[in-house]
Formats: sequence, C-alpha cells, structure tokens
Amino acid sequence: MVSTVRRFGQYPHMHDVLLLGPQFRAPNLREALDCAGLRGPLVTITAGWQEREGELAALEEHLGCRARDLRLYERAEALFAHEPALHEAHRARQNDLRRLQDLYRVRLDHAKAAARELLRDEDDSPLARRARRAAVAALRRLDDEHLRDIRARHRRFDAEWPAERTPVLAAQVEEIGHMVGAAAMVCIAGGHVAVLLNRLRLFGLARVLRERPVVAWSAGAMAIAERVVLFHDHPPQGAGNAELFEAGLGLVRGAVLLPHAATRLAIGDRHRVALLARRLAPATGYTLDDGSRLLWRRGRLAEAAGSQRLTRAGALAPAGARA
Repeated sequence: MVSTVRRFGQYPHMHDVLLLGPQFRAPNLREALDCAGLRGPLVTITAGWQEREGELAALEEHLGCRARDLRLYERAEALFAHEPALHEAHRARQNDLRRLQDLYRVRLDHAKAAARELLRDEDDSPLARRARRAAVAALRRLDDEHLRDIRARHRRFDAEWPAERTPVLAAQVEEIGHMVGAAAMVCIAGGHVAVLLNRLRLFGLARVLRERPVVAWSAGAMAIAERVVLFHDHPPQGAGNAELFEAGLGLVRGAVLLPHAATRLAIGDRHRVALLARRLAPATGYTLDDGSRLLWRRGRLAEAAGSQRLTRAGALAPAGARA
C-alpha cells in the first residue's frame, strides 16, 4: 500500500517538470509538450477548479487526446463525509493556518513599509545601504519563520493522521498511485491554489508526483514549488503586500512562480520589483503569463520561453539569461 506523505527534502530523483502560464485565453500546452518531447497517456489534477473539477472537454480538444482526471476534490468531499473526525482535524488545521496568516500579515505590514521606504530613499551612503540590507533581511527572516510555522503545522497533521489510520483514505491513496503509475505524465491545472494544495497533500501526491513527468500551469505551477507567494501590487482593497502563503510540494526548487504577473505586478516600478526580487533570494521569481514556458530537467532550469525573472536591480530579464 502507498505510504503517506514523506517529509520535505527526501526526493533525490526528479523527472521533468514543465511549467506554463495561464491556459484559458491562449493555451500553449500542446506546443509546450511537443517542445519538451513529452507524450503519451496523461492524468489530470483539476481540484483547484472545485465544483468544475473534471470538465476536460476544452483541454482534450486542445490536446487532441483523452485525459483521465484524478478527481481529488470529489474524493476529498466523499472522504470527509465518511470520516467526520478526519474532516474536523482538517478543518482545525486550516483554522490554525488562517490565524497564522493573520498574525503574519500584521508583522508584514510594518516590515514591508520600512523596507519600501528605505529602497525609495535616494541616499546611497554606506549607512543607508546597510539599513536597506537590514530591512530586506528582516523581511526574509519573517517569511522564513512563517514558512517554518506552516510546515510544522502540516507535519503535526501528517503525524496524527497518517493514511494507514483511515482505511478509506489509504484505499484512495493506493488507487491514485495506480492511476499515476499507468500514465506517462501528470497535468496540474490552476484555480484555487489553497484548495488544490490541500487536496494534493491529503492524498499523498508529494511523493507520487515524483514518479512521473509533471506539467503544471498557473496555480498548479505555484503549488509544486517550494513556497507559494501571493502577490498583487494594485488590489481592489488591502495593502498590496506580496505575502508568503503556503509551503508548496517542492518539485521545483529555487523558484517562486508568479502567474498573471503582467497584470498583478507593477512591472514599471523598479523599487517594488527590486524589493520582491531581493526578498525572494536566494530563490528567483519567474513570471508566468500567456505563452510562458519553463522546463526543469534533473532539478535545473533547462529551457525557458516567454517568462522573465525578477532582478535585484528592479528590472525584468529573460528567464534563461544570467548576467
């Protein structure tokens, strides 16, 4: 029987991981698969679509082939109805995570305001540069601490509710493992990133997804990186602070994925771009807009098209280019 989710950092072997921008207006999935040399039967994960999960007609028409969905959202709803104690434990974890996020945002508002003000200061003296570095370092420490708290809460849930404790969940995990094993690749669509991540974790996909090439777009790409960062420089309400939101599955390391960056990032504001780039370091922020394609092979970025990376100077550079 397939075991429950393993701990972070225990997966030395990696298959190809192909990351794409949104597929709604200008799908490039078929072209990207051809460029990457990926073909064969596939299974999909569309849990982020929630009630629209499994509506694959447009995807199948674009690809010219059939797809089989793992139906993680549907499986979770049925599981929770059958196992109320597990459902309550899952709800308690989510409540804890929401409270952690609220407390983190209070601290983030102040730390971000200080860093932003210092980066906009034209003073280039050694004292000012030192103050700027310290402000960015404080932001990184806050993010790292928040990430540790999130991961600790997930570890506690995993320890208290291993798949073997719940026969229905164990059977679902085993069935999902067989479905993935029979496919040549797994495609992960976008949608609601929190819902998607919850279902991926619940059914032990952190391990299973390392057994096949993975293709993911939008929120699906965010979910399989090491960390999920929410961002919107001009939201209808709120402070517009980019925030560390969740721990991802870690299939792609050293990268933070930024879907819809063209509309959500103030790309022309070099101070905001520079602050986000420095805050994410040593990871690199990559934009994922219509037509974007990033291919990881053997754990390294091997090919890039249509994506840009954020630089410490506050500019955007082609994803594959290095100074």
